[in-house]
Amino acid sequence: MDILGIGPWAHIALLLAAAFVAGALNAVAGGGSFLTLPALVFTGVPPVVANATGTVALLPGYAASAWGFREDMAAPPGLTLGKSIALALIGGAGGAALLLVTPDATFRKVVPWLLLGATALFAFGPQIRAWASRSTHPDAPASTTKATLGMLAVAVYGGYFNGGLGILCLALFSLLGQTQLNAMNGMKNLVSALLTAIAVGIYAAGGIVEWPQALVMMVAATAGGYGGARVARKIPAPVLRWGIVATGLVMAGLFFAKG
Repeated sequence: MDILGIGPWAHIALLLAAAFVAGALNAVAGGGSFLTLPALVFTGVPPVVANATGTVALLPGYAASAWGFREDMAAPPGLTLGKSIALALIGGAGGAALLLVTPDATFRKVVPWLLLGATALFAFGPQIRAWASRSTHPDAPASTTKATLGMLAVAVYGGYFNGGLGILCLALFSLLGQTQLNAMNGMKNLVSALLTAIAVGIYAAGGIVEWPQALVMMVAATAGGYGGARVARKIPAPVLRWGIVATGLVMAGLFFAKG
């Protein structure tokens, strides 16, 4: 169904623009899913398929970011690198499997709440990370059980719905006592890339990826991550952050209106 009532070339232009800006936002601050998911839904792609297809489109950006931080990666306290990788893959697979069995009607009702939650995470990300750091005694050893359950929960969320994943990862690592920002970002990118990769494999096996749209958006998102980020980096951080928050709120509002 053509929700916007526009032609196929306009659909392609909308998807290219959304993916390009999403790639740039993810490279600088995150929030790309606030654009890719609504753009696909508004061009007539069913919500569950749109969520999967948008995630496929953003995968190269996650992989490139992980590679860029390869020398800085360090597992958070309570976990080894190998266990972190295993949990990311297991959780990502679990979240993707959950998406496969979610009916479109149910997901359509859930999406605006997920967008609102992800927007809130993004808006209050610095405060969340600061709270997580303060709530952990610097000399207290991290609980392996808490670290394992936390990483698994974040990975399941990421496999099901990608929005706000980076903030969740950073907050978890702070809560576990990790303090080196480069190490935190390296692990965040690695976990995001791995859980997204396994989720994409499951989405593809389940037949819920629109590959023509995914490939077009993948090229645009990669270009946006490389070139668009140069422009986005010149925007003052508060302006960029609240612009993304406003976008998330508008998109959630539109989904509520259509629900």
